Amino acid sequence: MSKPIVLSTGWMMPLVTRQIEEAFEVHWLNKISDWDRLFAEVGPRIERVCTGALTNVATTADMIKRMPNLKIISNYGVGYDSIDVPAAKAQGVVITHTPEVLNEEVADMAVGLLIATVREFNHAEAYLRSGDWAKNGEFRYTASLRDRHVGMIGFGRIGKAIGKRLEGFGVPLSYFGRKKQADVPYPFYDDLVAMARDADTLIAILPGGPATQGLINKPVLEALGPRGIVINVARGSVVNEADLIAALKSRTILGAGLDVYVNEPKIDPAFLKLDNVTLLPHVGSGSQFTRDKMGQLVVDNLLAYKERRAPLTPTPDTPFKGW
Repeated sequence: MSKPIVLSTGWMMPLVTRQIEEAFEVHWLNKISDWDRLFAEVGPRIERVCTGALTNVATTADMIKRMPNLKIISNYGVGYDSIDVPAAKAQGVVITHTPEVLNEEVADMAVGLLIATVREFNHAEAYLRSGDWAKNGEFRYTASLRDRHVGMIGFGRIGKAIGKRLEGFGVPLSYFGRKKQADVPYPFYDDLVAMARDADTLIAILPGGPATQGLINKPVLEALGPRGIVINVARGSVVNEADLIAALKSRTILGAGLDVYVNEPKIDPAFLKLDNVTLLPHVGSGSQFTRDKMGQLVVDNLLAYKERRAPLTPTPDTPFKGW
């Protein structure tokens, strides 16, 4: 008896690849040149898609339409903005993702990026490696976390994990969101410019997509001011990169720490010329321990449909209502 089909939009980590190839007949889009022929031949038989932003292939409305019997899209990652959600919903497709298992890892990285940016650890290491410490004495004094107020842009599961860590550092917090959360003791803002004016450090940790496109822009950066630091561990799209680059060049703000970008991995080369930005290659959840947990969730959601069990982690946009 032939195996059920899975379409993977691109490369998957070995843990995922091994298990889905054992359980399914896998068609890898990154290994197929003629997509039209693929969908014509097997599109109606595809009930499962395995995807994620790391594949660099969007699951578009046209693609979903070519799989009329599609039931589940198992996404590697918490964010799923590379999937056309309205098209999936219209066709009754359940989208799953990988929340919770990466909260602590991303929070660790976010706080590490914040401290590295504030204290300029990248420049301090370069100073030592160049021999300047021995020749010229101690490294210059930097900004500090001690006199900072952090404004969280988004305060979901990962935001709360970041907040818990910053509490331990004795850093005052506030947060911006769509509505005030009853169980959160920090000051709430529904006006990002106002929060930027009252804080001096912003950490973005919220979903991408049209609703948050360019949320951190020129007015926000001007309100943040010359002591201001922006940390983005959300999606590149939440920052207007042209406005951020201009603000860094003009010293409208002090600096930025970025783990995500609009066109990653091909980031704007202007960032590479700036000396007041710390750049990471989207490593937020990038430990073997956490990525293995994410990958296993991708597999387990696909197997849940195969066995007609409820998916483990459906997205809020596509709640499970039965197969």
